[in-house]
Parts: sequence; structure tokens; C-alpha cells
Amino acid sequence: MTMTEYSGLPTEAFRFLTDLSLNNSKDWFEANRDIYDIHWKQAGLDLIEALAPGMARLDPPLKAEARLNGSLRRIYRDVRFSKDKTPYSASMHLIFWSGEHPNRSAGMHINLRPDGVGFGAGLYGIEPTQLAEFRARIVDAADRRVLLDAVETARSVGCEFGEPALKRMPKGFSGDAEWEHLLRRKAFVMRTDGQQAAPDWLFTPQAPGYLLRITEALMPLIKWLA
Repeated sequence: MTMTEYSGLPTEAFRFLTDLSLNNSKDWFEANRDIYDIHWKQAGLDLIEALAPGMARLDPPLKAEARLNGSLRRIYRDVRFSKDKTPYSASMHLIFWSGEHPNRSAGMHINLRPDGVGFGAGLYGIEPTQLAEFRARIVDAADRRVLLDAVETARSVGCEFGEPALKRMPKGFSGDAEWEHLLRRKAFVMRTDGQQAAPDWLFTPQAPGYLLRITEALMPLIKWLA
């Protein structure tokens, strides 16, 4: 499936997610597995395949693996340590990453839910040594300027940081009001605030192009983190 062959995400994908959110049980899911196979799984894999060539041309290149637990995250929830025991996630979560591992690399996320589309980029789960390196780069004026410019570019497509993990500055650090919040972070993630209504272009052949343009606006952040 290439960009020229791609016809758009089927509207049935959102219908399936809406129905799943209202009927989140194994019995319902198994009774509708054919819809899942076509309008969730195959629809997601087709979109990833259409995005893959463009993702590979970015700097740094982003990996797009058209497989479950590759760029298409599984629909099954891990409920072992959750009070919410519903077995399925009523979403289609796509991830494109810059390093060796999707969960330990800076990357781009696209999330489709019954109420619309969300997206963002960044890096979770930062090890203490790597976090110390990021903080050292943030206090370097030139390196910090690159990051602040990347933040502004990400904001141009509606992405923002959440609240930093730390209430106070880490020991030994200080910063100006414009950027001290960066030193109080243990993860660097910018994303849309909630879901946006699914745009009409998502259901057309132009969908990969639009999504790549959004990704390009988040690439300066990904590059700084990578």
C-alpha cells in the first residue's frame, strides 16, 4: 500500500471504535471480530504502509512497521494492575519511532478514538543518566535555544506540554521563567489537548500527506530528543 494507492481511512473504523466503547466485552468483540479485522486492523496497517516512505525520509528517519505491536499498538489492554478491567482499548494507536525500540525512543504518536484524533511526539521513560544529559543540554544556551524553537514549532500544530513531574527545581539547577519548567520534567512529550474531531481529509487519499505535514512540525522536537 503506497501513498498513491491509499484511498483513505474507512469511516467504519470510527464506527467500530464507538461501538466498542459502548460494548467493551469479550463476547461483543468476538461477535464483531470480522469488523475488527477489516476496519481496525487492516485499516491501521494500510495507513501505516502509506505513511512509511514519507516517515523514512524524515530527519531522523522514523520507523513505520506495518504489524501489530510494531507501529500499530494492540487493542488488548493490560488489566493486571488496573482498576478498569475492560479488556479492549477503544482506540487505534499508531507509533513511529526514531531509535531501536518504539517504547524507548523519541517518536510520533497518532491516536484515533471515538471522539476524534489526537497526536503528539516526545520521549517517555527516560533513564536517570539520560535525564541528567538532557538537563545539562537545557542549561547550555545554544542547545536550549534549539529545544525552545522546536517547542514553538510543535505548538504551531496544537501540541503542548503537560505539567512537569517535579514541583521544585532539581538540586543544583536554576532557570528563567521561560524555560525552567523543562528542568522539572522527567519526560518530554508535547501533544494535543484532548481529541480533535476527525477531519474530513482523514477519509481521503490525502490523509498520509496531511499526517506527514503534522509530523514534520514535530520533527525538531524528536530530533533534539534523539
